[in-house]
Amino acid sequence: MLLIGLLVAAPLIVLPFYPQDAAYAASFALPSLGSIAAGIIVCLTGKRDDAEFEWRSSMQRSSLTVLFAWGWGIVFGAFPFVISKQLALVQALFEAVSGWTTTGLSVMDVSATPHIFLFHRSFMQFCGGLGFVMMMIMLVQDKQSMNLYNAEGHPDKLMPNLKKTAQTICLMYNAFLFIGTAAYVIAGMGLFDAINHTMCALSTGGFSTKLNSIGEYNSFPIEIITVVLMLIGTTNFAVLQLMVTGKWKRAFRVSELKFMFLLLLLFIPITAFSLMNGLHMGLGEGLRHALFDVSSALSTTGYSTMSYTSWPSLAVGVLVLMMLIGGGIGSTAGGIKMSRVYLMLRITTQNIKKRLLPPRSVEASYYTRAQGKTPIDSALISDTTGFVACYLGLFISGTLLLTVTAKCSLVEAMFEFASALGTVGLSIGLTTPATGTGTLVVEMFGMLLGRLEIFIVLIGIYSGVTVLKQKIGRKAVN
Repeated sequence: MLLIGLLVAAPLIVLPFYPQDAAYAASFALPSLGSIAAGIIVCLTGKRDDAEFEWRSSMQRSSLTVLFAWGWGIVFGAFPFVISKQLALVQALFEAVSGWTTTGLSVMDVSATPHIFLFHRSFMQFCGGLGFVMMMIMLVQDKQSMNLYNAEGHPDKLMPNLKKTAQTICLMYNAFLFIGTAAYVIAGMGLFDAINHTMCALSTGGFSTKLNSIGEYNSFPIEIITVVLMLIGTTNFAVLQLMVTGKWKRAFRVSELKFMFLLLLLFIPITAFSLMNGLHMGLGEGLRHALFDVSSALSTTGYSTMSYTSWPSLAVGVLVLMMLIGGGIGSTAGGIKMSRVYLMLRITTQNIKKRLLPPRSVEASYYTRAQGKTPIDSALISDTTGFVACYLGLFISGTLLLTVTAKCSLVEAMFEFASALGTVGLSIGLTTPATGTGTLVVEMFGMLLGRLEIFIVLIGIYSGVTVLKQKIGRKAVN
């Protein structure tokens, strides 16, 4: 509560540069102070009695804590939009969910949005990329910290000490923010836009200060800088650390990184070919759009250079596939995650080979992570297949719901819900300021499930219901 109060107040730092936005200061100050005050009250009066509730596992408790943190952040992140009357309540909640989950789908007309709100949107994405638990661990730890860290979707420890791990990730993240901002400014982008676009590219968020996103600049150098930042954002933090410390050979042995470059090498030419045939583009233009938009979809960033309404079906299909695959595990990206898709392909190949080889032949399978070789054992296979099946089930359900709420075609619904569930932010035109409440609610659930990796949300909801039942049961007994 204290941390979220401070984060909501952060956009006030732009007021000295844009004094015309001072009228909106109270819209940020009031929810910020409210969250901080609530946090202080809980700290002073709340008691932490572990024996009060019967927890079946530490994951249950951690999931509920993470779910509360994100729910609190979403509500208080939405307040500035509501208090200032920039957006209606559901729209404000949608914008906050899209911001904290680093999705990038938006219902705001950014051409008429004050600078303080543009910064608020980008800053939510920048912080959402790290996660509330990650930022909290940099300052304070307790015995539940590791469980919370894992529950928020951070599988790797970069350093022996968890606090040092969080600090190392934050240091890299901010260093890339400085480098990316400088690169954008050199390429001709204004400083305010450069800071906002770098925050959103690194967090694989995709909010833009321009109506036509990166396409507004029509600048190849800006597009290349954005592609590099998006790929940095979608790369596992542990792999980034190897690169930053000069261990390039070890980094390029990582299976997920090699798989990412393989996907780009395969699908960029296919998309370029589709655009050249369907939209009669030249080779250079086709490759330029394909490079940017395939990278944007795979990294789950959501920046775009052109509208997709006229794109050929093959190119749209490639983007949907890239959004479903998603970025690197342990990064700021969403989606199924490249590591899981790579493992599914390895498991499938292994299954086929098993049927072709003699019955008694034994093959030990491994894949390479930043930490080294890891066996593909039965527990990993079970976790991977279970998650992928659950993810695809949600994708199908959400797609069908969107066809009802948005009254759109199946292809449009597939594109938009793949974008929401993968926390991507690309839109085929369904998500606009005029979008209905039903569609926004479906997309909000998709974004939250996608960012917190499904099981955490489900376990958190189950744990919350269990706690309520226990409280009601105690009151009934008393």
